[in-house]
Amino acid sequence: MDAVADLASDLPAALLDVADVHLVRGGRPLLSGVSLTVRAGEHWALLGANGAGKTTLLGICGAQTHPTRGTVRVLGGELGRVDVRELRSHLGHVNPRHPVSGPLRVRDVVLTGATGTNDLVPRWAPTDAQLAHAAELIELLGIGHIAEERWPTLSQGERGRALIARALMPEPKLLLLDEPATGLDVAAREQLVDAIATLARTRPDLASVLVSHHFEELPPTTTHAVLLRHGAVVAAGPAAQVLTTEHVSDAFEYPLTLSRVGERWTAHADSPSSGQLAV
Repeated sequence: MDAVADLASDLPAALLDVADVHLVRGGRPLLSGVSLTVRAGEHWALLGANGAGKTTLLGICGAQTHPTRGTVRVLGGELGRVDVRELRSHLGHVNPRHPVSGPLRVRDVVLTGATGTNDLVPRWAPTDAQLAHAAELIELLGIGHIAEERWPTLSQGERGRALIARALMPEPKLLLLDEPATGLDVAAREQLVDAIATLARTRPDLASVLVSHHFEELPPTTTHAVLLRHGAVVAAGPAAQVLTTEHVSDAFEYPLTLSRVGERWTAHADSPSSGQLAV
């Protein structure tokens, strides 16, 4: 087995290297020949229609799922030859459906990122450095005013930013975000997008991979993108080259117009020429 003790230091140029990955479940191909390389400071978006394989690919990137065929190296450790439990401790994974045990305070939820658990560990006490780090992250994500609030009382947007702070507790080099804007209204979405963009600007070595099927959810700091269709890559590379009307229409199998206003993207379908509602 590859050693993982040095993953937090002397990291390879590529933090994530997915090479010709295939994943088959129950005889059904979920991913087919997918390749992806993420380097420090890059911020990737995984985009595609429902069922395109985005979350499945993110699970492989986060060492949660092993491919049927192909090679995956995460922070220099090759899946199948590395202790994935140790590997995961060096990653930040944000899942808006993350289960929280009981009515924990926001501060406590963030602190569980230090132990990688869903609840505070019995008889475990955070160090002064961990408390200070949690407080710093809570302020950075703009939720300092609710640090003592209980989880059940929070809005979905507040929970989303708290979970990002939690994921950053171990100071990961790679942050994985699985549809973090799920269930948010437009104001909460914009707060979340701004928070993710702030991370990119204040942590130049941090890399991220964000899953979404809404172009409006992409932070302005997005540098690269992958478009998936039925588990295969339609286009991948620098965002300006991948996020085009032609590629997006191909990926979603529907005629869409992709526009960029300032630093943000938006997609829409042209209205029917007859002026009548399409049914």
